[in-house]
Amino acid sequence: MADNTVWQWTTAEFLAQSASAAPTPGGGSVSAYVGALAASMVCMVANLTIGKEKYKDVEPQAQAILDKGQKALADLKTGLTQDIEEFSNFMAVLKFPKDTGEQKLVRSTKMQEVLVSATDTPLGIAQNCYAVLELAQELAPIGNKGAISDVGVAAYLAESALKAAMFSVDINLPQVKDNNYQDKVKAERERLFAQAEQLKNDIVAVVQSRL
Repeated sequence: MADNTVWQWTTAEFLAQSASAAPTPGGGSVSAYVGALAASMVCMVANLTIGKEKYKDVEPQAQAILDKGQKALADLKTGLTQDIEEFSNFMAVLKFPKDTGEQKLVRSTKMQEVLVSATDTPLGIAQNCYAVLELAQELAPIGNKGAISDVGVAAYLAESALKAAMFSVDINLPQVKDNNYQDKVKAERERLFAQAEQLKNDIVAVVQSRL
């Protein structure tokens, strides 16, 4: 499967492929998809705020949120296709020959490179989901009240997608031999989880107050 083919699928095709025995789209890709949906909700509410007389005073802020939201959406779409590519790279390395000592060294070295890349990609997805949460926090107090519930949807989806993407980090990280890298990723994981939950709770509270 070409990595970008996924964006030519209908929603029904994406769900069918994800539910099939095919290894991709897997958990990291699905997490990115959900994160992209969260970003789309932020963009939608920002769009529904821009150009409305009632929200004229906050239009510049809403426009800035929209611009950043569109970037987050694009980054999450890229993360989805990268996640599929990472799996392909991993499977390719598994097929490397290992008959001689030299071949084993080449295979081992390449495997470490692939494992780091396969960890960085879902970590990046999680970080982009966190960026969506930050945008939702900015939008919650000022966004069009008629669609403000969708900012709450964005918050729940973004936090869930962030935590879900981390499973793809967790499954690869123990195989990485670089202890410094492991420590750095674990610290980032802890930071993202703690701050994402707080952000989500803050956003939901503001949204509920405006319903």
